[in-house]
Amino acid sequence: MIDLAGRMLPAPVDGGFRMEGYWVWCGSVIKGEDGQYHMFASRWKKTQPMHPGWLFGSEIVRAVSSRPEGPFTFQEVVLTARGQQYWDGMSVHNPHITRSGDTYLLYYMGTTYPFPAPKDDDRVQHDDIRTDTALAGKRIGVATAPSVFGPWTRCSAPIVGPRPDHFDNLYTSNPAPSIAPDGSVTLVYKSRGVLPGPDYPGGHIHGPMHLEVATAPGWAGPYTPRSETPLFSEDAELEDPFIWRDADGLHMIAKDMHGNVCGEQYGGAYAHSVDGLCWTVERGRLAYSRHVRFDDGTTRLMGNLDRPFILFEDGRPVCMYFAASDGTDSFLDAGDTWNLAIPLRP
Repeated sequence: MIDLAGRMLPAPVDGGFRMEGYWVWCGSVIKGEDGQYHMFASRWKKTQPMHPGWLFGSEIVRAVSSRPEGPFTFQEVVLTARGQQYWDGMSVHNPHITRSGDTYLLYYMGTTYPFPAPKDDDRVQHDDIRTDTALAGKRIGVATAPSVFGPWTRCSAPIVGPRPDHFDNLYTSNPAPSIAPDGSVTLVYKSRGVLPGPDYPGGHIHGPMHLEVATAPGWAGPYTPRSETPLFSEDAELEDPFIWRDADGLHMIAKDMHGNVCGEQYGGAYAHSVDGLCWTVERGRLAYSRHVRFDDGTTRLMGNLDRPFILFEDGRPVCMYFAASDGTDSFLDAGDTWNLAIPLRP
């Protein structure tokens, strides 16, 4: 296990990626064929609330920097809404960039819904039936390109969806792939199921978050869900997984929703696996904390430190990225969000 917490250097105050007028989230980074660092991130207009606005207007963009820690500069929109007839036609989110051979792979979540996209003056709320409908449509897909600059080809159908009569019978999201040297794929992701009964507290129809795993012989699939039960017990509610492999097997960091695994609510939990199918979570180990040191000498408790992503170069972790907010109650009272970069000590 890499001691991530012990390797974290102060985060550059002016690093990472922000965009004026947009909520920014879900940053993942790869070194392109041009030698520059390319971040693929989600953004949506601040005319909608941070949550659940992402369900109705998120698009995936690319930004670039000459340094892993940034600052990153916006370059282009990579994926955006393409129509209700597509499974990912109304919102795209959760980008995770990686590569298999000469093919760039952009895993992401998409959703669609059977009503018009909300206008700027129609702010959708958490308890809106439209929110539940858009949540229920979430599915995982992958887009491919021969270059980090594109062009990007989307898949015609999701690669992993919900399974009837299983614990994941509502939606799938938050993809975390690992590509093996032989090209095979281990994909950890988040799912939820439908709660029983006609009355749902708060108007929401989903149960607790679960993580599960699918495998594929190559990025083109087919992807086969391998989990008949969630990867972790009910009291270990984790989301936002990131996985990587080394000589010891596979490793995972993920957001601990309640703090009863790593000891800090919304802090980083750690788990490991020999084969990618059976995972053991290490209780009491804090992989990363929401208390972040900055290079101006301050330490701040972040409202969010979500969607962890580690950039590796030559097998060595060089920088971590997080979706960060300035709120005090997760993203519910956030005024700004951005992708935070934290360099790692060699």
